[in-house]
Amino acid sequence: MHLIRVGGSALNQTPLDWDRNRDRILAAVQAARDRGIAVLCLPELCISGYGCEDAFQSPGVQQMAWRVLLEIEPHTAGLVVAVGLPVRFESGVYAAAAVLADGRLAGLACKQHLAGEGIHYEPRWFRSWPKGRRAQLTVDGRSVPIGDLRFDCGGIRIGFEICEDAWAADRPGASLAARGVDVILNPSASHFAFGKDEIRRRFVQEGSRAFGATYVYANLLGNEAGRAIYDGGVIIATAGRIVAAGRRFSWTDEACTAAIVDVDATRLVQARLSQESVPATADFTGDCECVSIPFTPPVLSPQRELTAGDARDAWETGPHVKDEEFARAVALGLFDYLRKSRARGFVVSASGGADSSAVACLVALAVRFAARDMPVAAVAARLGLALPPSDAVVDGDEASIRRLIHAVLICVYQSTAHSGDVTRGAARSLAESLGAEFHEFDVERIVQGYRALVVQAMGRPLDWRTDDIALQNIQARARSPGVWMLANIRGALLVSTSNRSEAAVGYATMDGDTSGGIAPIAGIDKASLRRWLVWLEHAGPEGIGSFPALSAVNVQAPTAELRPPADHQTDEADLMPYDVLDAAERCAIRDKQTPLETWQRLRVAFPGHGSHQLALWTERFFTLWSCNQWKRERYAPSFHLDDESLDPKTWCRFPILSGGFSRELAELRAAARSTVGGGVG
Repeated sequence: MHLIRVGGSALNQTPLDWDRNRDRILAAVQAARDRGIAVLCLPELCISGYGCEDAFQSPGVQQMAWRVLLEIEPHTAGLVVAVGLPVRFESGVYAAAAVLADGRLAGLACKQHLAGEGIHYEPRWFRSWPKGRRAQLTVDGRSVPIGDLRFDCGGIRIGFEICEDAWAADRPGASLAARGVDVILNPSASHFAFGKDEIRRRFVQEGSRAFGATYVYANLLGNEAGRAIYDGGVIIATAGRIVAAGRRFSWTDEACTAAIVDVDATRLVQARLSQESVPATADFTGDCECVSIPFTPPVLSPQRELTAGDARDAWETGPHVKDEEFARAVALGLFDYLRKSRARGFVVSASGGADSSAVACLVALAVRFAARDMPVAAVAARLGLALPPSDAVVDGDEASIRRLIHAVLICVYQSTAHSGDVTRGAARSLAESLGAEFHEFDVERIVQGYRALVVQAMGRPLDWRTDDIALQNIQARARSPGVWMLANIRGALLVSTSNRSEAAVGYATMDGDTSGGIAPIAGIDKASLRRWLVWLEHAGPEGIGSFPALSAVNVQAPTAELRPPADHQTDEADLMPYDVLDAAERCAIRDKQTPLETWQRLRVAFPGHGSHQLALWTERFFTLWSCNQWKRERYAPSFHLDDESLDPKTWCRFPILSGGFSRELAELRAAARSTVGGGVG
């Protein structure tokens, strides 16, 4: 029996924030030392930050990352620590994991597979390290091994799969198993997406089983660079069994997870693997690929491992995981965006409808989640809030938490002649229940002022029959300057309230409801958002509870409230039922189906609607999608939540100018006309 304690730390880093990134790494190293960890894995590129983008190509960035690495080096005495940074070698830049063993740099393992799909753009900045290649890197007269390496640290053999390496078909772990590695470290920058954690758990568990090793996965945490949210969640598995899985969505800067593993046990598993189950090792001859390091890990005897921070929260196995994930991911994204942008709060143009109410609740949740993970005074300090003495905060005190929310969240209801008492009352009651600061602006005179200017210029009156869109849009745009001014005065961020369904069809007023510096719900469809609000009204996140004031919001049919009340305007009457719209979007955009194929799938999914009506809605979707790309290009930064994102900056690119599916829609119309008994729904 050869017992060692291994661990990983999730870190909340920021691109190019050299001193604070270093300090968080040193805090993680000290936490590992305090827990008796012998081998510690830190996230991918955690020295520089993962989201540096084109700055990775800067020689100054590469040199600074190296300098910070050397500042960390002496603090690793008594441990083996893997820490990530960009490294220039010969003519390329590589994503590397530096192995610091007992206070000295032993070598650099490099990433072999780059993520280049969707939100990832790694091949723009990095090169893939060739399998089996080893070399020497010389920096400032110091030479260290670099490449496809394994490390023998006092008899503990360590290898690497760096993030995407574990997702590739040709995983480096297979060759590491053939070379007798005891521990595989996976420094990752794996962004959050719905359901993704279960995939990670499978590749960690299966990797430990198939490779006969202990596997340590360590991820980034929080909103690192603006759009991607990282959920942390260190996972440790040994010989096919997960032995520790750290909390996800922590509001702390560093979250350590550890487990005691038996090296002899994994070696026994390796010995039992059949010869056919591991690859040939002809390309790994000699000792140059193994870096030997004197190291004496602490001697351990069998014991019950500490469990604090090494287990998931109860909600992870509950019936509402997606609801919980959405609440925690977006709330954490907002919290980090606020503090890292150094803004002093959020301003929400609260309409009393679903979208703005969801945004306001998410801001309040950000404060409440943070107050569960750290003292209330620490939350205020992290957000840079200088509360007056009369607003002193007390840990665990509901009044103190509400004071924090009041300092962070401003809701403004902006009425026109078409605003109703229902939405006004819903906006006010929700803001009051959350603890937000609330204001009401009457912008009708501003609307009429603009209308009078245009009437004078055109020499004719404006009429709803001929000028419908313009008369609607001016109301939405008239609401923007006032809340922008309030945000500027307060040094706060104006939050855009548009959702993904609106983005798909351009059902939003540019410089109106799209105004803002962050669009936190632009990655979620309207149908899902409405279901989430019902859950939040009645149940809510574990440890936080429900938001009953949402009842006044959830009973309403979604409406822009821009036409005269006699028109009884609703979003779905303007567009189509949201469940149909969202299904059309998934078929057309996610699955790349033609209009005809989309219609055929909608007919199966929605038999209650007539075939001809579904054809009309399908044509409406494709027409609106193709002519509104310019709006999606101008949306404020949004959070990536799944592979159905429409964000053209990170996921779904489409030409601003196009043929608008003219031939494809003609085929759809012809097919719909030939349908017998379809009827018009």
